[in-house]
Amino acid sequence: MTGRKILMDFEVTPTSHTLEAYAARGGYQTVSRVLREMKPTDVTKEVTEAGIQGRGGASFPAGRKWQVVDPHDGEPHYLLANADEGEPGTFKDRWILENAPHKLLESMLIAAYALGCRNTFVYIRGEFDLPYRRLQAAVEEAYKAGYFGEKILGSGFSCDIYVFRGGGAYVCGEASSLLASVEGIRGYPRNRPPRLTVKGLYQCPTVVNNVETLSNLAWILRHGAAEYRKVGTPKSPGTRLISISGHVNRPGVYEVELGYPWRKFLDEDCGGILGGRKLKAIIPGGISSQVLPGETAYELMLSHEALWDVNSSLGSGGMIAIAEGTCMVRLLQIMLRFYHHESCGQCTPCREGMGWAHRVIDRIVAGQGRPEDIDTLIRISKFNDGTTICGLGDAAGYATVDFIKHFRDEFEYFIEHKRSKNDGRLECLPEVANA
Repeated sequence: MTGRKILMDFEVTPTSHTLEAYAARGGYQTVSRVLREMKPTDVTKEVTEAGIQGRGGASFPAGRKWQVVDPHDGEPHYLLANADEGEPGTFKDRWILENAPHKLLESMLIAAYALGCRNTFVYIRGEFDLPYRRLQAAVEEAYKAGYFGEKILGSGFSCDIYVFRGGGAYVCGEASSLLASVEGIRGYPRNRPPRLTVKGLYQCPTVVNNVETLSNLAWILRHGAAEYRKVGTPKSPGTRLISISGHVNRPGVYEVELGYPWRKFLDEDCGGILGGRKLKAIIPGGISSQVLPGETAYELMLSHEALWDVNSSLGSGGMIAIAEGTCMVRLLQIMLRFYHHESCGQCTPCREGMGWAHRVIDRIVAGQGRPEDIDTLIRISKFNDGTTICGLGDAAGYATVDFIKHFRDEFEYFIEHKRSKNDGRLECLPEVANA
């Protein structure tokens, strides 16, 4: 077992996502009490004391972000749930949208009350079908029951919610690009300062939080910050949803109490590595987080501080297990192809650098690589580090440098012998080939 459950604390059934089922589990009772008994600043204080960190990748404390917004400054405020889950390897927010949409909606009501937001948005990945239909149905149920609209539950608080479908751009998962997309303009990242909590949507104070981050709020306000602090570690309170894929026997979405042993998670909860092979490497939190050798991961706990100590992160919670026999050169080629395709092209280092890196790795895999290509990939990565508006170029560079740092011998062998050093590729595991 992966510890205490906060988000996955119910049995999933064909109807467990509905308002009737959620209400039977105590749903919307917390927001009712909050509206009756708490001031907006009390809610922000409780969230701050709980210490919940952002679950979308940056791990920034949610309460500290909220504290910038004055709910009584007379300006319009906006709250957006970032459901544009486009990070390769990440599908944990989809689980919430499909199975617990009302948990997200109740939590957004609590956040909107704390932040003084009359209008809220869920920006959902355009390719999502079932998650969108489940969420839209939940919104309609909530309106019908009086949880959104004018003077909610007889209080003086009014709030509306809009579900906004994205156009399929990975870069719109970045908060400022997301806002641009909602405003109806090209989804380009913005330079900061000013921060989005000062000048965000329509140049008004705006908070953008990840779906998983927001979905914890109903539990936190129901049980209190002190109780939440009892889960996880002092520096990483609470749980994380981990979507694990790749070479494990039981891929899927797991709720893991932070501080849980990584070896136990992989070997027991996920059923071990496919085909009885060794774990060669692992990508901890979506491909924007730095790859770790398998032996390093096995010695760690699943917590933010443990990953920071080895220069990686839990990121967006998308874990990819990589078995022995995988060609790391070809795997990097797949990743760089993605980054090249998804670069918005606004920043010259990213626009040109992603194409350059993609061409170099393609040349290596085609058997035309040169020894200096390895250092060229590292040099391109350093050109992108800190020179772009958003982190896409940085993330691609971190991935490239770490792949080469840990598996340089494979790149050198591929260039010299014009083929992979490994026994096979990802698809050569029999269990994967026959899946």
